[in-house]
Amino acid sequence: MKISLEGRVALVTGGSRGIGRAIALSLAEAGADVAVNYRRDEEAAQETVAAIEKLGRKAKAYSASVENFEEDQLMVADVLKDFGSIGILVNNAGIASRGQSVADTDPQELERVLRVHAMAPHFMSKLVLPHMRKEKRGDIIIISSVATLSMSANGGPYNMGKAAAEALALTLAKEERKYGIRTNIVAPGLTATDMGSRLAAARAGKKGMDIHELDETMPFGHVCEPEEVAAAVVYLVSDANPYANGQKINIDGGGPG
Repeated sequence: MKISLEGRVALVTGGSRGIGRAIALSLAEAGADVAVNYRRDEEAAQETVAAIEKLGRKAKAYSASVENFEEDQLMVADVLKDFGSIGILVNNAGIASRGQSVADTDPQELERVLRVHAMAPHFMSKLVLPHMRKEKRGDIIIISSVATLSMSANGGPYNMGKAAAEALALTLAKEERKYGIRTNIVAPGLTATDMGSRLAAARAGKKGMDIHELDETMPFGHVCEPEEVAAAVVYLVSDANPYANGQKINIDGGGPG
């Protein structure tokens, strides 16, 4: 079955770099027009927009801190004005926590990580849903993490944020299916992005290490690439997925060997 997203509009938060960029480009390759959200790196966002336009699709970048409801309101209004609809929402924006124990975590860090990972997807979904319900089909994707499988020590804010985001997805899956909206979760493991590289270097105690030094220790002989995460998103939001709703796909090669 050939996947086609022709005629659909996607909004990808944190879409300028890493996994978000790969998702935005993969959706465009499948035929969607794409609104690219970013917070600070305008140059990267414009590069992503240019790459999408090179594929023959419409694209535009929008600056907003997704944990700020007022900024989200303005962004969604602008996207609707520019594109006319939003049929796909990918809640991808995320930040890392600092690797402290619960006892040592700064309360301000906890609040910010929770706002980005849990409250922002709630804000974005709330704002998009009234318009998405009018579409023939709607899709919401939460980009989570395999961190919720292990709940490792020294990751309280991140673990809590991703767990809350998954709870939101499972709730939406039940609330919105009557409107033809599917809500699903894609949860990457370690991925070859800037954030993934920093995490790998911190774990190894090797500042500036190349994440691909880990390739031979990973499933299928390589660290997961952003495009491999994006492939799951494209499947879930397409007609190739008529019935999966409230599901989670872990993109980690099956986990540690």
